[in-house]
Amino acid sequence: MNNRYLKIILGAIFTSILIIFTSCQQIPSSQTVTIRSANSSSWVLELFQTYIVNIGLEKLGYKIEKPKQIEYLPIYISIANGELDYSTVYYDPQHKEYFENSGGEEKLEAVGTLTPDGIQKYEIDKKTADKYKITSLQQLKDPKIAKLFDSDGDGKANLVGCTSGWSCELVINHHLKTYGLEDTVEHNQGQYEILLADAITRYKQGESILYYAYDPHWISTVLKQGEDVVSLEAPFTSLPKSMGNITEKDTSVDGKNLGFPIVQQRIVANKKFLEANPVAKRWFELVKIPIEDMNEESLRIKEGEDKEEDIWRHAQEWVENNQEKYNTWLETARQVSN
Repeated sequence: MNNRYLKIILGAIFTSILIIFTSCQQIPSSQTVTIRSANSSSWVLELFQTYIVNIGLEKLGYKIEKPKQIEYLPIYISIANGELDYSTVYYDPQHKEYFENSGGEEKLEAVGTLTPDGIQKYEIDKKTADKYKITSLQQLKDPKIAKLFDSDGDGKANLVGCTSGWSCELVINHHLKTYGLEDTVEHNQGQYEILLADAITRYKQGESILYYAYDPHWISTVLKQGEDVVSLEAPFTSLPKSMGNITEKDTSVDGKNLGFPIVQQRIVANKKFLEANPVAKRWFELVKIPIEDMNEESLRIKEGEDKEEDIWRHAQEWVENNQEKYNTWLETARQVSN
């Protein structure tokens, strides 16, 4: 056998081995990826959003792990470390500190706008506001005004505030110090939902109430703006430095400075995961859930449909009720090449 034929035979053998080896390799695709997510254990409304996102990911061919319920900072750290892939919990700009302290843009990426234009505010009952002409948070520096909202007899106004560990806790405490209200206003903390329910009970009994509100949330459907309650204006814009350079324009709604920035709820994901899964990234960019739908879901949860199976059913119903739009998002995401 001459060298020419030997080279041909060896070449054929090598090519066959290469084809066999290549065919045995697992081709990366959405069908071979299991996606891991989490939402806050103290804000079950986020589970509704997570299910809506996950239903679409499954239709795109991904495998889905059951979402975990943990607290905010551990969620960011777990995503940065690659132990989770994404979460719906990025409240921008309020969670910037969590984002930066967990690795920032080197490890994390904020994607899309899941629920836009969340509004935070301080509210009091309209009856008290009208009677004493209260329009500004600054008026609570007056001990006589503050005492109107005293529910525990210590002479200070009792402000229904945030659950410990939430980013709004830092903002409220910052406001009380910056606006000189620490001597007249007490920030009541505990389980937010329970504290709000107590405030509603007192309101129905004719008492004055003062509370922190976030929209989307059921509180906006139970105590209606302009009918039951009014928002207080902040004397000026001042926020923790970790939230960045925020101006009065960023904290104003309909010409009233509410003191809090407008929140864009976004998806935060592991950067490497997004690079390896462009279809999932495109999906994250597309999904949007209106505030009105979030308020409705929040009220259903408050009224007792609060089990995981209930929220899963609600998410499926939402997808069915928005099927045409949802299918368009899916088709757009599928067009991205893996």
